[in-house]
Amino acid sequence: MSADFNFGDSVVLVTGAGGTLGSSVCEAFADAGATVCGADVVGPDDEDFELDTDRDRVDFYQGDFTDEDDVAETVEAVVDDHGGLDALANIAGTWRGGTPIDETDADTFDFLVDVNLKTMFLASKHAIPHLRESDLAGQGAIVSVSARSSLEGGEGDGPYRASKAGVRILTETIAEENTGEVRANAVMPSVIDTPMNREMMPDADHEKWVDPEDIAETIVYLCSDAASVTSGAAVPVYGEA
Repeated sequence: MSADFNFGDSVVLVTGAGGTLGSSVCEAFADAGATVCGADVVGPDDEDFELDTDRDRVDFYQGDFTDEDDVAETVEAVVDDHGGLDALANIAGTWRGGTPIDETDADTFDFLVDVNLKTMFLASKHAIPHLRESDLAGQGAIVSVSARSSLEGGEGDGPYRASKAGVRILTETIAEENTGEVRANAVMPSVIDTPMNREMMPDADHEKWVDPEDIAETIVYLCSDAASVTSGAAVPVYGEA
């Protein structure tokens, strides 16, 4: 079952737009009529960049969302170019693991917190003042990507789980601080069916993994007026994984 959403006249910023999930989210919003502003630290010349920057209704902004100056400049450029901002999809993120805490170097910890949590914090911080002025479903919307594994500890990827738990807690905080002005929700994937995950787990049952397009549809829904009464939620998108 699929649903049609109308985001005509809406401006949506998507971080991590060059990745598999980010590009799927950009395409889903563009298909719904939104003006999509995709942002990523890497550009179209990167071999892993998947976003089609030539398609209609998609503009690309290159910037490092772990750097506050870059974030502020990018958000302001989006607002200046398009007259406002209605929704933010915090998709930028990554996974690292394989070692217990006592064997994990501090650089790996810092990297995961920066990419998974700091990008979400900075993008939200600078977007919220503009989202408060949105009339999308009566208020602006933020959707961020947490993870099912963040709900509990586990062997080998503690810093990843901790960073994604932080995304969920900040989502709940943003929802509380902006009641009636900006809705904030998180999606909680299990394993997403991406080329990188297939390469890391070649022997897994890929049929049980979640398609990026299905997660993208859920993100579009959470930004739509169909979810106007939903804020502060952590929405499972586990599939069968």
